[in-house]
Amino acid sequence: MASSTRWRRLLAALLGGVLLLVAVSMVAWSIWPPAQLARGAGGYLDNHVHVAGLGILGEGAFVSAEMHDNFRFEFLMDAMQVTEAELGELGDGVLVDRLVERIRESSEVSQAVILAMDGVINEAGELDLDRTTIYVPNDYVAAQSARYPELVFGASINPYRPDALQRLDRVAEQGAVLIKWIPSIMYIDPADPAIAPFYQRMVELDLKLLTHVGQEKSFPGAIDELGDPHKIELPLQLGVKVIAAHIGTTGEYAGEPSFDRLIPMFEQWPNLYADISSLTQINKLGYLATTVELGNFNDRLIYGSDWPLQFFPLVHPLYHWPHLSIAEARAIANIDSIWDRDIAIKRALGVDEAVFERSAQLLLRRP
Repeated sequence: MASSTRWRRLLAALLGGVLLLVAVSMVAWSIWPPAQLARGAGGYLDNHVHVAGLGILGEGAFVSAEMHDNFRFEFLMDAMQVTEAELGELGDGVLVDRLVERIRESSEVSQAVILAMDGVINEAGELDLDRTTIYVPNDYVAAQSARYPELVFGASINPYRPDALQRLDRVAEQGAVLIKWIPSIMYIDPADPAIAPFYQRMVELDLKLLTHVGQEKSFPGAIDELGDPHKIELPLQLGVKVIAAHIGTTGEYAGEPSFDRLIPMFEQWPNLYADISSLTQINKLGYLATTVELGNFNDRLIYGSDWPLQFFPLVHPLYHWPHLSIAEARAIANIDSIWDRDIAIKRALGVDEAVFERSAQLLLRRP
């Protein structure tokens, strides 16, 4: 009985401490003057921007029933500032229109790579919609990219397609700058020797591979072992320039955090890059500050946002205290543009200006 009373008192004290901290933070937030924030040259390229659709008007996009009925779907629609009714009436292109409006509001970002997303391929070599979570066709994304100078085409091809090499040639002709994979939901094993010819053709076409590394938390039905960082050693060996999305900041493999497993690979592979997309989210606190402090592979980082995943409560500058002061957090929270806020947080955490510039240098400059 006495032990139970002690635990209740302890929990009450902890709760009281949390409430006091929240109260002090709110008072400090209300009275603390915002800081003057550093600015960069602007004109940056965001390498990691998602688009999607329902294909109601025949665009070919697809979202599984499991994903559609998941709570994440409504959050994503809100973040993209579209409704399902609008997609049915105006088509999936309205989502791209809203995206471009947001880019034009930014004084930091002038272009974004919008990403197609291929699906699962069955044993017959066909798209398996029963196992595919989300599908965004290359031709659709290529056509949308061609509508606006602010958009750059990011293709997606499952290498298990029988005509995968021909598809690589086609997207290269359409202006694609990279191939996007989420292996855990596309059911791709990046270490499979059978897909070596796909990698070799990517090298010939100078198409980079932007691939999710680590656990996948945004989509249901993921096979997370396919996100092991060591699985990208095969394309690196074959000369592909690989961009490890989010610096592998989720999951654990062989008892080792994915992030820790990836970091030593930068020293071994000069063609390994990583983007800093999603690293302002509350579930990834501390990773970006740690990366900046390590400093040994900052010349291999490029800028990405993982749009549209920058909304509250997923992202807020105050989450990054004490790496950010309250004055800095206040100033950043007052920024209207979603992209300018994202860059401001990352810049305040110590990300070098060269990282923001490197996305365009890596992806838009061909040999």
